[in-house]
Amino acid sequence: MKLYDLLKDVEYTVVRGGNPDIKDLIYDSRKVSDGTAFVALKGAAADGHKYAASAIDKGAAALIVSDDIDARIPDGVAVVKTADTRLALALMSRTFFGYPERELKTVAITGTKGKTTTTAMIAQIFELAGIRTGTIGTLGIVFGGETRKTDNTTPESYEIQKAMRDMVNAGCRAFVIEASSIGLKASRLAGMTFDVGVFTNFSNDHIGGVEHKDMAEYLYCKSLLFRQCKNAAANIDDPSWEKITADFKGDILTYGFSENAKLRAKNDRLLSEGGFIGVHFETEGLKTLSPDVGVPGKFNAYNALAAISAVSFFDIDDKAILDGLKIAHVKGRVEPVRVPGNYSLLIDYAHNALSMENVLTTLRQYNPNRLITMFGAGGNRPKVRRFEMGETSGRLSDLSVITEDNSRFEDVMDIIADIEVGLHKTDGKYVVVPKRKEAIRYCMLNAQDGDIIVLAGKGHEDYQEIKGVKYHMDERELIAEIIEEEGL
Repeated sequence: MKLYDLLKDVEYTVVRGGNPDIKDLIYDSRKVSDGTAFVALKGAAADGHKYAASAIDKGAAALIVSDDIDARIPDGVAVVKTADTRLALALMSRTFFGYPERELKTVAITGTKGKTTTTAMIAQIFELAGIRTGTIGTLGIVFGGETRKTDNTTPESYEIQKAMRDMVNAGCRAFVIEASSIGLKASRLAGMTFDVGVFTNFSNDHIGGVEHKDMAEYLYCKSLLFRQCKNAAANIDDPSWEKITADFKGDILTYGFSENAKLRAKNDRLLSEGGFIGVHFETEGLKTLSPDVGVPGKFNAYNALAAISAVSFFDIDDKAILDGLKIAHVKGRVEPVRVPGNYSLLIDYAHNALSMENVLTTLRQYNPNRLITMFGAGGNRPKVRRFEMGETSGRLSDLSVITEDNSRFEDVMDIIADIEVGLHKTDGKYVVVPKRKEAIRYCMLNAQDGDIIVLAGKGHEDYQEIKGVKYHMDERELIAEIIEEEGL
């Protein structure tokens, strides 16, 4: 594609002429090759303009810059100047990949909490409605049964556009993305128009450092999404909803437990039966439904309401909504695993005291026969984390099962001894089973009716890191092996 064709949506001035063919867009100078355009981005840690000479040496056909550069520009290399190279990268990427959002049903979700779970719910509903769906968010780029890891919840604009084109090529017809405040601030979604924008909630987070200077900026960045949406849905029970959606020009579909919500929830209750843990509620107003949501905690009623609101803008059957909400889950986030027996087994990523507190407090609300938590702690990390996790589990669990978790270059027993320091501050019962598979086996073989067992720490991870080597280890596979080995 010719350079000036790529720049058709960008405001720019030409510093050095020429209209070369561009094979690809590159924003990491280490990846520049012959015939590519190098877009110099300014980040918190590095300024791409400093690598302009390196990009030229590697064969860049064009430079997209916002500042003057000192490097000698050889003949044949075009230089274009624009006020914001991040915005330019976003707009050029859309053009380069052929505006893939125009071939997809698109939903973007912003909010402090709930983005990942709501994304999973919407994607599951679309899939059950026969609409193949791709997602981008905390877990990475997910479609076609494959996951590509990303550095950020909302990746760089080029990665988003490339992923969307790959999704279309793979047969996807819908796309759901977690729109983080940082991603919106950095123009990673710039230029796109979403069919639906969803606001979940707003609370203190991401303040300081290289993120947001204060809560006002944090709120403002989230609000940017609603300048780019055809339709909008918002949690009316969150006091910030009107400020977040202030720039949206149309009618907003509100959801929540408030009588003023257009999609109103009522009669919510926790569900725990036959190994199923979740929440039930009913809706009125926009839709009359009675869903069972297969993720624990009342707050997941709000995530389910957000998902129902989002898909209501499309022609989606109520059965797909109900079935989708019942089975949707986020890999490694209170993820249920089917097991023989009348108890619940969950896999969760909780790997510090705060996340463990949140998970165990939520599960305590279900009044289990026993709440059993299996966990370890990472090696070569602050010891205080181990003390705190031990104390938290000892306080909230009926039984703690202490085991290994990415011991890295430390001895597992030394890590376990540190966890015990925290446990000894409580009167919580615990056992030590150093090998993780054997710890899982212990939990399963000793499970009683009505128990809730949480395997904490690994979540979506499929490896165990020991002495610099990552060995494959997926807890779902270990559970299946134990079921077969024990004839359960």
